[in-house]
Order: sequence, then structure tokens, then C-alpha cells
Amino acid sequence: MAGSLKLGSMTELKIGLRLEQSTIVTADLAVNFLGLESARVLGTPFMIMLMEITCRNCVKPHLPEGFDTVGTIVNIRHLAATPLGAKVRFTSELIGIEGKRVTFKVEAFDATDKIGEGMHERAVIDVAKFGARVSQKLAT
Repeated sequence: MAGSLKLGSMTELKIGLRLEQSTIVTADLAVNFLGLESARVLGTPFMIMLMEITCRNCVKPHLPEGFDTVGTIVNIRHLAATPLGAKVRFTSELIGIEGKRVTFKVEAFDATDKIGEGMHERAVIDVAKFGARVSQKLAT
């Protein structure tokens, strides 16, 4: 995979960009279908969502006005449970660039364990063009 991506006058995206973000596991991020309050833990879909957000936030400051990213591939393992009230730290590292596709190594940790790991790919998009294509789908 290439080592950088340049779109117009934007700051160049380069392999090795990293970001770390944290959150607390709240009721809206926890599973509730097990029926036992002590079994409420960070749900896998929410962990993946927060990993995706960390990846987006890693590259967003380096994109020109009007550009953003959207998720295209998720390959994540949820390794350990994290209870309500616990702090979770998410890390992303840009490890690949191929055309307008950017690939990240992602990990998540609570105070005790690595709770998640994997890879995530995002596509760099022109938001206006993307919105026009989505609107066109609705019109057909």
C-alpha cells in the first residue's frame, strides 16, 4: 500500500498517523438483553462504532474542507467484557493507503484488558458529491 494520499491542497495523509480517545461505558453503550444488571457490559456494536469514530477523527483534521471519510470494511474481535462505568481507551493507527481507501489498526483497552482489536477501512469522500449520489438513489 502507498505511504501517502494527497487530495488537492489538503495536508498529506501519511502512514503512522495515530489517535487515542477514551469514553466511559454508559447505559446507552451497554447490552441490556441478558436481564441481569451486573451483566451489563459494553456492546460489541458500540465498541466497533467507537473504533470507527476514532479512525475518522484520526484523519479528519488532515482533510480539506468538504471532505470526510465513511466506513467500508470492519474486521474486529471483541476480546473481553467491560462493565458499566468503566473507562475504555480506543486507539487507531493509519497503516495503509490505497487510492482513496485508508486502513487502520484499531485496539480498545479497559483498565484490566485489551478488549478489542482488528482492522478498519474507510474511504475518503467529497461530501457534496457523496450526498448528491445518495439523493439520486432516493429519486429512482
